[in-house]
Amino acid sequence: MVLFVIGMKPLLTTFILLFSISLLAQETKAGKKSDFVFTPELLSGVLAEANENFPKHDPPVALFANFGWEQDNNPQESAQRLKGPRTGIMLGYTRMGADSLGSSITVMPTIEFNVFRKEKLKVLVGMGASYFTEKFDPITNFNNQGITTDLTMSFRSFMHYQIISRELMDWRLGVGYLHHSNGHTRLPNQGLNMFLVSLSADVKGKPNSRSTAPTTVFERSRYSYVALRTGLGTNVLSTADGFNDLKGIYTVSGEYGRVLNNTFKLGVGFHYRFYQHYYDYITNNESLVQEGREFESLKDNPGWSASNFGVHGAAEILLNHFGIEIQIAANFHKPAYPIDWRINQGWKNIPRVIPAESNIVLGELDSTYRLKKLISSRMGLKYYLFGNQQPTAHNLFAGIHINSNLGQADFSELSLGYVYNFGFAE
Repeated sequence: MVLFVIGMKPLLTTFILLFSISLLAQETKAGKKSDFVFTPELLSGVLAEANENFPKHDPPVALFANFGWEQDNNPQESAQRLKGPRTGIMLGYTRMGADSLGSSITVMPTIEFNVFRKEKLKVLVGMGASYFTEKFDPITNFNNQGITTDLTMSFRSFMHYQIISRELMDWRLGVGYLHHSNGHTRLPNQGLNMFLVSLSADVKGKPNSRSTAPTTVFERSRYSYVALRTGLGTNVLSTADGFNDLKGIYTVSGEYGRVLNNTFKLGVGFHYRFYQHYYDYITNNESLVQEGREFESLKDNPGWSASNFGVHGAAEILLNHFGIEIQIAANFHKPAYPIDWRINQGWKNIPRVIPAESNIVLGELDSTYRLKKLISSRMGLKYYLFGNQQPTAHNLFAGIHINSNLGQADFSELSLGYVYNFGFAE
């Protein structure tokens, strides 16, 4: 566990860089190279207030550069099914608009593709990591509760529209969303959310010659799969002393689904999780589970009370060895989550010891609480040992994901898994 906690951030960065290199090194047909595109981009917009008394700030200003490769000539089925997407690695610098918020340096792999069959309209998504020069400090920077760690995970979703096309350069306007969060590995973790507009230029090494027509005609295919995975996650419980240390979340999950055209993966499954923080809170007889208190009954079976069961639906885009995955889940057993909500959704900096008779305001178990307890999500990247361009009966994968409760970060996770694909030779 200690090694995992120490190594999580370097592993995250390494995983992202490997993902980027793999995307950029997509196979192309003999004699045809992927066209390189350099895209500088200027962005500005609105930085949402992460907490009450958030520092006053000017609009954020960012400069990004995307180093991309067109995948028109990539013979892999996924590239052709996605009409020759552009893959790349994006570097960015953002000035948050106030000294106490500092600046961020971002690196993230990206994929961009046409939408609604419109050549001029594209969607770009990316997931990576950012380094922040300023972060929360309880004494010197208390009002910046958006960022609490030097390194965060970052997610970007943008739509770009081409406004001017020239032989070697296309000008584009964009609008979208940029999010930074430490994945609940340190509190407070309000995260930073930016809604931005951008002006960018696709600078090309040779005149426009892209074609969205597939270079190979692929027959439609589909097959079934089953998958099992185990995950090791980390999070903290609250800002109180003794609760703001990383502890484990242990996951076992199974899934069944279908793979369409070796590119799109859809499945349904179940998960079991065990939260070490919940278990320790109960077995250490902390305030809210003491005799006569609201959650005293959780001590009858601490292991069961610290567990979580749920079912999920999953969607994944397969890019040969890599997958980009989103899951939406419904929890039907998570009895210790109300403790988490009571502590974290009331007064800020609630102490570890909460007297039975006190003026401390705890979080209300309202409709928002019920939705967050019921609905969870999971988003991240997977690497498959064997490429999905030519499926095999057996495959292994590793993944890194952010798990959330209805959009609110729950924990960061590394996972290992096994896939059995039906209909292929053993």
